[in-house]
Amino acid sequence: MPSLKDLKNRIDSVKNTRKITKAMQMVAAAKLRRAQEAAEASRPYTERFNAVLCGLAASVGGSDSAPKLLSGTGSDQIHLLVVMTAERGLCGGFNSNIAKLARAKAEELKAAGKTVKILTVGKKGRDAIKRDLGDSFVGHVDLTEVKRIGYDNAQDIARDILARFDGGEFDVATIFYAKFVNVVSQIPTAQQIIPAAFEADADEGANTLYDYEPSEEAILADLLPRGVATQIFAALLENGASEQGARMSAMDNATRNAGEMIDKLTIEFNRSRQAVITNELIEIISGAEAL
Repeated sequence: MPSLKDLKNRIDSVKNTRKITKAMQMVAAAKLRRAQEAAEASRPYTERFNAVLCGLAASVGGSDSAPKLLSGTGSDQIHLLVVMTAERGLCGGFNSNIAKLARAKAEELKAAGKTVKILTVGKKGRDAIKRDLGDSFVGHVDLTEVKRIGYDNAQDIARDILARFDGGEFDVATIFYAKFVNVVSQIPTAQQIIPAAFEADADEGANTLYDYEPSEEAILADLLPRGVATQIFAALLENGASEQGARMSAMDNATRNAGEMIDKLTIEFNRSRQAVITNELIEIISGAEAL
C-alpha cells in the first residue's frame, strides 16, 4: 500500500499534468479558430477552381494534345503517396489515422504488383510508417520552423512533386490528409492529384458554351500545375484545422481524466490517513488500558 507521502506526491504530479493539459487545450482552442477560418475560406476558391478545370478537361477530352498532367503517362505502375501529417503529437488519433490510411493504400497497391514511393510532409507521419514502409521513402518535407502555413509552402511541395513527375519517377500521385469537419471529427482523406481527377457537377455549365483564347490545351497546361499547388495548399489548411481540433479534444479528455485521477487519489489518501489515525488511536487506547 502506498505511503501518505507517495500518494501526496502522485496527487501533486497529476495536478501539474492537469495544468499543462489545460493550458495546451486553451492554446489549441485559440489556434483552432484561425486555422478553421483559413480552411473554410479556402474551400470556395478551391471548389470553383476545380470546377473550371473540370469544364476545360471535359472539353479537351482524350485528345492527343491534352497536357500530361491531365492525360497521365499512359501507365499506373508507379504510385507516389504524399502523406501529410503534423510535426507534433499530443493530438489524439489525427496523425495515426492518416498514416493508417496511407499504409493500407500502399499495401493494396503492392498486393496488386504496383511500385510504391512515399513522400512525407510532417515528422509524425514519417515516424508512423517508417518501420513498415521505410524502404519506399523518396523524400521528406520538414515544416517544423513554419509557424503559419502559406501558399509558398504548398508551391514548394508542388514543385518537388511536379519535378519528379516530369522526371518520370512516378505515374500517379495521391495526397493523404485529414478533412476538418468539427472539433471531434476529422476525416482521413485520399485525393489523387496527378493525373488530375475531377468530379463533374451535372449542373455546372450545362447550358453554357465558352470560347477560350488561347486553346483549352494551352490554358490547362498553365492551370494544372497551379491546380496541384492549390489542392496541396487546401489539404495543408484542412490538416492545420484538423490538428488543432484533435489536439483540443485530446487535451480536454486528458484534463478530465487527470481530474478523475486526482479525485480517486484524494479519496485513497484520505482513507489511508484515516487508517493511520485510527491505528494510532487504537495504540494509545491499548497502551492506556495496559497501564
